Amino acid sequence: MKCAYCHEKVCYQGKDCFDMKEESLQAYKKDPESAHLSRVATSIESDGYMRWCRVEEVIEFAKRMGYHHLGIAFCVGMGREAEILQRISEKAGFKVSSVCCKMGGIEKSELDFKHIKPQRYEAICNSIGQAKVLNEAGTELNLIVGLCIGHDILFTRYSKAPVTTVVVKDRVMAHNPVGALYSGYYHRNRFGI
Repeated sequence: MKCAYCHEKVCYQGKDCFDMKEESLQAYKKDPESAHLSRVATSIESDGYMRWCRVEEVIEFAKRMGYHHLGIAFCVGMGREAEILQRISEKAGFKVSSVCCKMGGIEKSELDFKHIKPQRYEAICNSIGQAKVLNEAGTELNLIVGLCIGHDILFTRYSKAPVTTVVVKDRVMAHNPVGALYSGYYHRNRFGI
């Protein structure tokens, strides 16, 4: 199936193109934790529709889920944004633990990783270390703030707590990756479509 090419989106009116409705319903019924998470997510969508920004949605979601301790895994280049998010989250009543991607200070050459500038010391983005620190802190929901592609995947893989992204890294599009999809000029000239 290539749902992206479907212009009718008849699933929105109840059509089951994959014959997965019953199996999916049973999965929600058998897993109360997933059903609760989805119920809360749906309430956020409904209550904040076209009114709440992503940060507000994350805070409200965490409250409704009953979380008390949030984690922030952030890119060193987004320290200011991470600090603001931590302040907002703490003001909303959460305990917050945050950890920078360069934690541990492991030099890229120790793992034979490529340098941006070979003549200088460059610490790796240590996503595994970030996840382990937040796991040890006992966070209940982890927030990604600008981790690079791949590093976000590793962080999510190693995190014991559920993970959501607040900021996606995109240096070219001012951290707004959907800009490449909205700009006809950009996707026509860069991707030939």
